[in-house]
Amino acid sequence: MSDYGGFYRDRPVLITGGLGFIGSNLARHLADLGADVLLVDSLTPDSGGNLFNIAGLEGRVRVNVADVRQASTMNYLVRDREVIFNLAGQVSHIDSMRDPETDLDINCRSQLILLEACRRHNSAAKVVYASTRQIYGRPDRLPVDESHLVRPTDINGINKAAGEQYHLVYNNVFGVRACSLRLTNVYGPRQLIRHSRQGFIGWFIRLALDAGEIQIFGDGSQVRDFVYVDDAARAFLLAGATEEVNGLALNVGGHEHIAHRDLVETLIEIAGTGSVRYVPWPEEKKRIDIGSFITDSTRFRAATGWQSTMNLREGLSQTLAFYRDHRGHYVDDSETPT
Repeated sequence: MSDYGGFYRDRPVLITGGLGFIGSNLARHLADLGADVLLVDSLTPDSGGNLFNIAGLEGRVRVNVADVRQASTMNYLVRDREVIFNLAGQVSHIDSMRDPETDLDINCRSQLILLEACRRHNSAAKVVYASTRQIYGRPDRLPVDESHLVRPTDINGINKAAGEQYHLVYNNVFGVRACSLRLTNVYGPRQLIRHSRQGFIGWFIRLALDAGEIQIFGDGSQVRDFVYVDDAARAFLLAGATEEVNGLALNVGGHEHIAHRDLVETLIEIAGTGSVRYVPWPEEKKRIDIGSFITDSTRFRAATGWQSTMNLREGLSQTLAFYRDHRGHYVDDSETPT
C-alpha cells in the first residue's frame, strides 16, 4: 500500500512518545494528511521529548502530557483512537546497563499497560510498535533479515525484544492488530543532541555543529546503515495502513551503508567544521557493541511498497541546517555535555 493519503484523512490516531524525535516528525506527516492527531508524552528529562518539536503545529495536533505507565490514563486515551503509533520508550543502551530496572519498567511494563488498555477498551485499534535492530545483537551474517536469531547484547535490547513480543502475542491471541518495526539508525531534525547516550549519530552531528572533536572508538571500520527520519515516518504510516503486516516484526533500514570513519569524514566535510580522533573502546561500550550491521528490509518493502529514499549526504545537510537554525531549542550551553 504505497498510497496512504486517503487512509489517514480525519482518522483518529495516537502517538505515544509524540513529542520525541520520530514521534514529532510522524505527527507532522499525519497533520499534513488531515488526521485527528493526539500526542502523549511524559516529557521525562533527557528522554528527547521537546515541545519545540511540534512548533508550527499549534491547533493541528493535541497534546496530553502523561506517562504511558499510568493505566487509568491510557485506558481513557486509547478509547477512540483507530491507529496507535507506540513510540514511547527508553532507548539508551548505556542507561539500560546502569539502571536496568527503570529500563524494564519503561520498555516492558508500559507496553503491557498500553496493550491491555487496547484489549479492554478499544480492541479494534491497530498498534504499530517501534522496535530496534539492537535486538539481533552481534550479527552472524550481513545483511541481517528477520530470520536471524534475536540475541541482544544489552538490557535495552532484551527489554525491547520483550516489548515487541508482547505486541505480537496480543495480535495473535487477543485480536488486537499489531506489528513491530525493527528500526536501524534513524537520524534527522528534532533528534536529541544534548548528550551522547541516545546513539552516536545525533552526538556526532552535535559535535560537528559545534566544531568539536568527534571521537571514533577503535579503527572506525564498523559499518552501519542509516534511515532519515522522514523515511522512518513513512514506514510507520504504511505499517498503520497495511493489514498484511499485522502480527509481523519487520526490518526498516537504510539503502546506504557506511563505515563510522567514512561517516565522520563526510559529516565534517558537509559541516565545514569539526575534527576527528581515534580512541580505544571504553570498556562499558565495548562489551555491548554489535560490530557491523546492515539491514535487509526486503520483507517490509514487499508488504508495503516502502522505500528509503533520502541520500545520506543530503539528509546530513538538512539535519545540520535545521540545528543551525534552531540550536537553542536543543542545546543548553550552561550544561556540561556527556
